[in-house]
Amino acid sequence: MIDLFMMGGPLFMGILTVVFLLMIVAAVRNGCVKELGMLALAIGFLGQLIGLFGAFEGIEQMGGVSQAMLAGGLKVSSITSIYGLLIYIVGMIIQVVKKFMA
Repeated sequence: MIDLFMMGGPLFMGILTVVFLLMIVAAVRNGCVKELGMLALAIGFLGQLIGLFGAFEGIEQMGGVSQAMLAGGLKVSSITSIYGLLIYIVGMIIQVVKKFMA
């Protein structure tokens, strides 16, 4: 799990983890869970796009890469998006449970 965290980039994965922790605190205090979930989703996709931009810049400078290397890069760039999406899903589940309990 720590390997995925480091592969996804400590900056964006760290920011997403902080947003997740804030979302948990907001759930306990009846705060803005949905908004924090959406923020996590947006940050995840931003991290992926920045990673893809860097990868495509490297490919452009090298003049081309193998399909395996390209697939590996796409896989790594998707880690932040998946993490952000999972945080968003947890936020939506919290919202549903809170509405059901009310």
